[in-house]
Amino acid sequence: MFKKILIANRGEIALRVIRTCREMGIKTVAVYSTADADSLHVRFADEAVCIGPAPSAQSYLKMQNIIAAAEITNADAIHPGYGFLSENSKFSELCQKHGIKFIGASPDMIDKMGDKATAKETMKAAGVPCVPGSDGLLESLEHARKVAKEIGYPVMMKATAGGGGKGMREIFKEDELEKAWESARQEAAASFGNDGMYMEKLIVDPRHIEIQVVGDSYGKACHLSERDCSIQRRHQKLTEETPSPFMTDELRLKMGEAAVKAAEYIKYEGAGTIEFLVDKDRNFYFMEMNTRIQVEHPITEQVIDYDLIREQILVAAGVPISGKNYLPQLHSIECRINAEDPFNDFRPSPGKITTLHAPGGHGVRLDTHVYSGYTIPPNYDSMIAKLITTAQTREEAISKMKRALDEFVIEGIKTTIPFHRQLMDNPDYVAGNYTTAFMETFKIQKPVEE
Repeated sequence: MFKKILIANRGEIALRVIRTCREMGIKTVAVYSTADADSLHVRFADEAVCIGPAPSAQSYLKMQNIIAAAEITNADAIHPGYGFLSENSKFSELCQKHGIKFIGASPDMIDKMGDKATAKETMKAAGVPCVPGSDGLLESLEHARKVAKEIGYPVMMKATAGGGGKGMREIFKEDELEKAWESARQEAAASFGNDGMYMEKLIVDPRHIEIQVVGDSYGKACHLSERDCSIQRRHQKLTEETPSPFMTDELRLKMGEAAVKAAEYIKYEGAGTIEFLVDKDRNFYFMEMNTRIQVEHPITEQVIDYDLIREQILVAAGVPISGKNYLPQLHSIECRINAEDPFNDFRPSPGKITTLHAPGGHGVRLDTHVYSGYTIPPNYDSMIAKLITTAQTREEAISKMKRALDEFVIEGIKTTIPFHRQLMDNPDYVAGNYTTAFMETFKIQKPVEE
């Protein structure tokens, strides 16, 4: 087993990994930028190394600095968390070269699955249903026109190196294509340094349902059931739940089998997520694979009673899995609490937290790195907490979430708590009747000023 793990990340996920390491008797090293010197992950790790100034490119994305921090502290493994370098094949390769175990996918695996066009080809070969679209990348605007004609409008153009909703365009008719082609490529080149595009049939108002998988180094994989992540804004998830209110036993069986087949076909090692789009008739199509732990992993942990980070560390250390699949025993919902103003188009709201009261009680879990007096830096993602409630039924999980949100007090900055609280009262949400288009019609009600 590993003696010391360096966590190449910040915020709540760094703290989350430290907690599991501590329980497993593994020493931890935190890395931090100058903006994060007061963060909890720095305080709770056994050692901490400053790796650079506030901008991510000069700290959390600086591979050499992270490797150097691992070497001077004698860490024998690195856990990348999510975001930053978690799906960077060069970093996975660099860890290998330096004899440090990367707790995540191999370079080859990241390349295979990270590039969305290649991933699709691989999945087709594995016999997993895919959304009809271009074979590989689009060579030119003319090629894009031709593919769109073949598969029929509406279509979606996507950046092959994309993530976070960037480099994606919905195109409903031919005369929108050229403009979308130009702007998506520019955005992708600026965001990812890669303007490669591919095209897919646009599945109108689908559900976004993903399957959590774990694979070991002996070619065996299992699934830990689904998460419904359909409530999104600009392709960023706002809340997730498991089991999905849209799921049937038959569909779960089919999707679970497809996900395990996919993981075993590519001999996937570690925790990963296979994301599917599910249309109104419950046909499902492979969308992409995330070769890392996901933000929303706690809800899966809650309903199957398993520590996924522990599982990641065990398979990275060469421990085989049983191969048994797990089904949800309870119902769990997660709300991502962001430092944003929900009444002003979700504008980021960094600054100092003057008061914080965390919710608690039975079935309430709060994963966060913030505290009263903590200053949220403007340099990173705006998520500051994940509130998770778990109960026997969906109705109870919603009632619990309402209570927990009412109890959650953060002052000094704006947060999305009011948005989530209104969401929990929305009749369509309560009925489980929502798709990825939900936020297009959801209107947040401004509070009446006293």
